[in-house]
Amino acid sequence: MTAPRIIDGAARVLFIADHASRAVPPGVDLGIDPALMGNHIAVDIGTGALTLALAAALDAPAIIATVSRLVIDMNRDPLVADVIPAASDGHVIPGNLVLSRTERELRIASIHAPYPATIAAEIARRRPALLVSMHSFTPQRQTAPDEKRPWPVAVLYNEHEAAARIALKLLRAAGFDAGDNQPYSGRELNYTMDRHAETAGIPYLGFEIRQDGLATPQGIAFWAAVLQPVIATVLTDALGD
Repeated sequence: MTAPRIIDGAARVLFIADHASRAVPPGVDLGIDPALMGNHIAVDIGTGALTLALAAALDAPAIIATVSRLVIDMNRDPLVADVIPAASDGHVIPGNLVLSRTERELRIASIHAPYPATIAAEIARRRPALLVSMHSFTPQRQTAPDEKRPWPVAVLYNEHEAAARIALKLLRAAGFDAGDNQPYSGRELNYTMDRHAETAGIPYLGFEIRQDGLATPQGIAFWAAVLQPVIATVLTDALGD
């Protein structure tokens, strides 16, 4: 199954999780050690469970990708070369090095294209006042082990930063060292939110949670409890209440 998972809900916030799955569809051979499919290069660890917890807590709809980003990256423009990565954090992906043009186009058409189409259709149907994108990041990259990433949580944004500013203020007021466009900038990598929020003028939050905080059910519950009131406050602002 490659179709996105759709969660129903009544709230006017739509959750989106681009990298929540480690699944590889039948017929796709990445040529890597299967153990790596539990690694961050294949999946944003914890984001699927966290998205479901937040959607349930807020009675909100969600769209969750069901294919590993090593197969094709839903948060990349399908026209860029690394939408199907040849390597990730020092690991070569042999099966992606030998793709024919036909195979590449098939992955884009059959796996990638339905994902933004599903998001666009849900936005048109629901008219959400806020989009929330859920991602997670490693404490350090394997290729740069000395470059520690100290932020337990971060907020990413591109041009439309008003919602992010509210969230950052709330997180810092709660005592968190919240990263501002860390560990990378939403001005450089923000494809899903650029396509569905920036261009439509919809307020959005792009959350990044450090993965060691999402390694247990207790960690998932902790971050759901932290983020729920932040999202609710930003949603109230977006609705103008």
